[in-house]
Amino acid sequence: MHAVIVANAPGFEAVPFLPLLRGADLLIAADGGGNSLYAAGLAPHLAIGDLDSLDPAAEAAFAAAGAEIRRPPPEKDETDLELALLAAVARGAGLVDVLGALGGRWDMGLANVALLALPELAGRRVRLLDVGQEAFLVRDAAAIEGAAGDTVSLLPLSGPAHGITTRGLQYPLDGASLFFERTRGVSNVIVAPPAHVSLAGGMLLVVHSWAT
Repeated sequence: MHAVIVANAPGFEAVPFLPLLRGADLLIAADGGGNSLYAAGLAPHLAIGDLDSLDPAAEAAFAAAGAEIRRPPPEKDETDLELALLAAVARGAGLVDVLGALGGRWDMGLANVALLALPELAGRRVRLLDVGQEAFLVRDAAAIEGAAGDTVSLLPLSGPAHGITTRGLQYPLDGASLFFERTRGVSNVIVAPPAHVSLAGGMLLVVHSWAT
């Protein structure tokens, strides 16, 4: 199952992603992320969060369209995006694309990247998407789809990553280590798509950027 989650990023517009949104098996609005769906004339299957950022007109339209509205208590331990990710997992999503996860407050953006390491997401393909770029977490091995000339950065998450081997990148790694506080893995280039990365230990954030 393919789930698409729309988070609440300032200025996010759903229109560039309409094919992705319309093709989702499960469309989730994380609180104010529903405002961009409402503006684009779309309704999610699920709107989740304390909904303090969701336009009341959007909430009413979603309810009228048959969307499930799930409103946990405001005094909760999880962000709305974390609740949305866990809801996607609970419904069996194997591929999860998250829109609007970055931009605005730095604390929220950093927390959203860290959510990729949720244990509940292991074994699933989860991506943060924006126009011309994507970010996803690698725990063992992954292909990096794209075109020659695309930029790829490999960033250790939560500590060092070891035994990293790449194929199809301009600056290859063979059993190498990358460290959280160092920038060695930034700004590599795809030369033979699809590129590939594997690692023996740790977690690696892949940030893939392309021309639009």
